Amino acid sequence: MARKRSRNNKVPDVAAENLRKAQDALQSHPLFSPLMFHTTVNRQDGNLCPPDGWAVVTSGGCIHVHPTKRAEPEEWMYVIAHCLLHLGFGHLRKRHRPLEWNAACDVFVTRFLSSLKFGRSPVSVNFAFDLSGQSEERLYDNFCERGIPDSLKEPGIAGACRQDMIFPSKERVLWNHDRNWQEHFAEGLSMAVESAVNVAAGRETKLGGNQKLTAAQRAMQWFISSYPLLGALCSTFEIIEDAAVCARLRISVAAVDPVTRELYMNPQAGLSEEECRFVMAHELLHVGLRHGARRCGRDPYLWNVACDYIINGWLLEMGVGELPGVGVLHDSQLHRESAESVYDYIVANLRRYRKLCTMRGYGLSDVLERESPGWWNSGVAISLDEFYKRCLTQGLLYHQDQGRGLLPAGLVEEIRALSQPPIPWDVELAQWFDERFPPMEKIRSFARPSRRQQSTPDIPRPSWVAPPDAVSRTFGVVLDTSGSMDRTLLAKALGAIAGYSTSRDVPAVRVVFCDAAPYDQGYLAPDAIAGRVQVRGRGGTVLQPAIDLLEKATDFPKDGPLLVITDGYCDRMIVHRDHAFLIPEGNNLPFIPKGKIFRIK
Repeated sequence: MARKRSRNNKVPDVAAENLRKAQDALQSHPLFSPLMFHTTVNRQDGNLCPPDGWAVVTSGGCIHVHPTKRAEPEEWMYVIAHCLLHLGFGHLRKRHRPLEWNAACDVFVTRFLSSLKFGRSPVSVNFAFDLSGQSEERLYDNFCERGIPDSLKEPGIAGACRQDMIFPSKERVLWNHDRNWQEHFAEGLSMAVESAVNVAAGRETKLGGNQKLTAAQRAMQWFISSYPLLGALCSTFEIIEDAAVCARLRISVAAVDPVTRELYMNPQAGLSEEECRFVMAHELLHVGLRHGARRCGRDPYLWNVACDYIINGWLLEMGVGELPGVGVLHDSQLHRESAESVYDYIVANLRRYRKLCTMRGYGLSDVLERESPGWWNSGVAISLDEFYKRCLTQGLLYHQDQGRGLLPAGLVEEIRALSQPPIPWDVELAQWFDERFPPMEKIRSFARPSRRQQSTPDIPRPSWVAPPDAVSRTFGVVLDTSGSMDRTLLAKALGAIAGYSTSRDVPAVRVVFCDAAPYDQGYLAPDAIAGRVQVRGRGGTVLQPAIDLLEKATDFPKDGPLLVITDGYCDRMIVHRDHAFLIPEGNNLPFIPKGKIFRIK
């Protein structure tokens, strides 16, 4: 059958076509592409390739292949890769005995290609050698001492008994002879490892798939490879860059779902890689610092705004990424406060902070909470919470050990606090009592003995008595008795107060009930508070009159502290003396409190 001819009546050059396919495969392979970019392949007649050889490589980075030899693309891939590895491993250097050195390098390269399983060795290239782990230097010393084995004298890449690494006296190349081929090979190794990770993660279908990464994906790779603090957290999340999904969830820039471990980045926001780094770090810190679990009944949007101010201040101080043009909340006067303090400030200025835009959008929290209200009480949620805490605390250790950059003191304190269990409210209340009512030093008395000791009146019997100032050892309790108060809350609070008062030698407590009006109960013994208090009232909630009553009372110490027990649905109070609040967990006061808050569970 006659060979088909092209339109210009020329027979297609199958050998040249197969060589071109092999070159394309090497250029697309991440390991060999940097070396291929800096080398040339010479197939012209009269080049330096021996008549019975396949190819030789020169010190200038030129690969001379046989001009007429026909081979499959896989065979050419193997031959050219063999020459490239000579360059990459730094084999092209003159030695005292060049034949032995060339044989040692051939063994080393052949072993590498065998483990890599790249291409197919030509049939005419016959290397029978021991796959031992010796280096080129040890193989060279061995060959110099004992001679080249007979199995290595068979035809190789350059033919029988010829060197495939040559040093021509004059060579016309586009690049100089001083090029650092080892650096190009190291670059290829790095690219190959990165591509292998992408294949394992499903971002590429094959090694060297050349799939173009988005700015968000490049930012994620930067965190994993170069920023230990957030690298572990970042590797557990999947980036969702779907404009339709973001539109359905009303995500203008970014949002994060801690439960499904999904990080949403709206591609229509048009963020650069540096801006993506800032946004991703912002969302990851929301998750790692457990802002969703720490909300405790607060308004989701206002709590998110408070956390945004803190996080963005830290990121600007750390220099992570570049500040995006939308959805960034920053105030230099707020970022050094805690998120809880900023939230209390925001609550008192609702008109200003109700119209701010977060990463997700106006009036929306960028921490998605689509689970049931009691989800965090399940075993799965607790284990996920511990996982996120461990990721961030371990990332902090790696970041500090490797000296990867500045971390604000506030951020370090919050991360370290994650590994410490929260202090129960009753323990904090006990500490509050200890600070205000330290242990009393009793006085030894030698007063006249009682009548029961009249049988021995001449024998003095000492006893311990309370100091004279023990009478002023007291505090006031303002108890909200409105209809919204829970009786279980009252029982827990009053029981704790009674127990701590007894253990701190507080003889009596001044109690005032208050709903729409105050009801002064006078001084009550601690056991009376625990068992015999009957709540009066049950009207509205106005607690300021009760505060004023105690502050102006002449029979109440001027420095006596106050404890206010309320559910938070009350008026704005002004307290001028030392005080604290006991409120249910998840509730908040309608003003910025100056005293300590104990949240009762």
